[in-house]
Amino acid sequence: MIRHGITLLAFLSFSILFSQKNQPTVDQQRLEQRIFDLAKFGLQENGETERVAFSNADIEARQWVVETLKGFGMEVRIDAAGNIIGYREGKDASKKPIAFGSHIDRVPNGGNYDGCVGSMAALEVIATLNENNITTSHPLEVIIFPNEEGGVMGSRAMAGNLGKSAFPIVNATGYSMGEGIMRIGGDTTKIKQAAREKGCMAAFLELHIEQGGKLESLGLDIGVVEGIVGLNWWDVVFTGFANHAGTTPMNARQDALLAAAKYIVAVNEVANSFDGAQVATVGRIKAEPGAPNVISGKVVASLEIRDLSSEVIEKVYQAIKQKTEEIANSSNVTVEFRPLDTTAEPALTDPMIQQEIESSTKSLGLSYQYMPSGAGHDSQDISRIAPVGMIFVPSKGGISHSPKEFTSAKDMANGANVLIRTILALDKKLD
Repeated sequence: MIRHGITLLAFLSFSILFSQKNQPTVDQQRLEQRIFDLAKFGLQENGETERVAFSNADIEARQWVVETLKGFGMEVRIDAAGNIIGYREGKDASKKPIAFGSHIDRVPNGGNYDGCVGSMAALEVIATLNENNITTSHPLEVIIFPNEEGGVMGSRAMAGNLGKSAFPIVNATGYSMGEGIMRIGGDTTKIKQAAREKGCMAAFLELHIEQGGKLESLGLDIGVVEGIVGLNWWDVVFTGFANHAGTTPMNARQDALLAAAKYIVAVNEVANSFDGAQVATVGRIKAEPGAPNVISGKVVASLEIRDLSSEVIEKVYQAIKQKTEEIANSSNVTVEFRPLDTTAEPALTDPMIQQEIESSTKSLGLSYQYMPSGAGHDSQDISRIAPVGMIFVPSKGGISHSPKEFTSAKDMANGANVLIRTILALDKKLD
C-alpha cells in the first residue's frame, strides 16, 4: 500500500509539474523589443519619446498596433470613440469574450512603460497563443484605449459615461477631445455606439506598471490589485481681510493665508490619524492679492482624498472639514468647501479574478502582494460593465509619468506570463 501510495503521489507531482511546464510562456526578448519599437513613434532628437493622444505620433503608433493585430489573424475595428478592438475567435462563439489591454498614449514628457507594458503584453499574449496553436473556448479581445491620460476617454465611452461636454477639452496637442476622436478614426456623431452593455465581457484584465515603489521596496514580483481608489476634489476657500502688511498689528490680522497654511498641516495630520491606506493631498494654492506687502484676504486651496472606500473618503473629509472650521474660527476668517466635478467612484476588482491572478502567480513561483491602485486606469470605467482584474509589475524607483520610468524585461515578462495563465484559467472557469 505504501509503495502504491508513493507511486500515486509521485505521479500526481509529475502531472502537476508537467502541466506547469507545458503552460505557454511569453518571449521576454520579443516583448521588450515591442516596447522599444513602440517608443520609436514620436522619438525626439534627445532620445525621448513624445506621444500625446491625437498627435501624429499617436496616430502612427495606433496604425502600427492595428497592422500587428491583423498580422496575428485578428479582426480589427475602431469604434466611435477610437478604441482599437482586435477580435480572436474562440471555439464557442456563444461565449462572451475575455478582453485585455491598456493604452499607448502618454503624458507630455512621459515614459515608455505606463500603459505601454499592458498593451504590448496583450500583443505578446496573442503571439504566444498563435505559436502554441492554442484556441481558447471564449473569444478574445485585445482593446487599446485612446487618450487614457487625457481623461480615460475610450474606456469611459465604452462604459457609456463620455458625454458631449467633454468634447471641447483641449490637450497638449492643441486638439480638442472631439477633434481628436475624429483624427484617430472615431466619430463624435455616433459616440453612443461605442457604449457596450453591462455583462458584454466575461472578464477584462489589465497589466500595468505599479507607478509606485512598494513592489520594488519589498522585493516582490507581482501586485494583485484589489481595486482602483475613488477620489474626490474640493476647492477650499478662506476669506479674511486684505490689509497693509506694515501697519496692521499681528494680533489684529484676518490672514487667510495663515489659516490656509494651518489647514495644509491639518490635512496631513488628519489623514494620518486614520488606519488604512487613504491619502489626502493639497496640491494647489492661490493667494490674493498676492503681493508681498499685503496680508492675504482670500486663499483658494485644493483638497483631494483617495481611498478604495467611498465611506472612508467621506469620514476623512468630514474630519478635515471639522478641523479646518476650527482653524478658521480661531484665525478670524471664514472657510467654504466647494465640491468639484472631478470625482471617481472606487472600482473594486473581481474577487474570483484576484484569486486566479494569485494562483497564476504562485504557479510561476513568483512573489506577490495584494494592493490598491492609487492611480486611475481604464479598468476603473470598464468595471462598470464587466468583472475586471489588474496585475501590477514593479516600477524602478517608483517613478512614473517621466522619461526615467523603467520596468525591466524580466518584470514585464513575469507580468505577461501571469496574464496569459490567468486568461487560460478564466477560459476554463467562466461560462
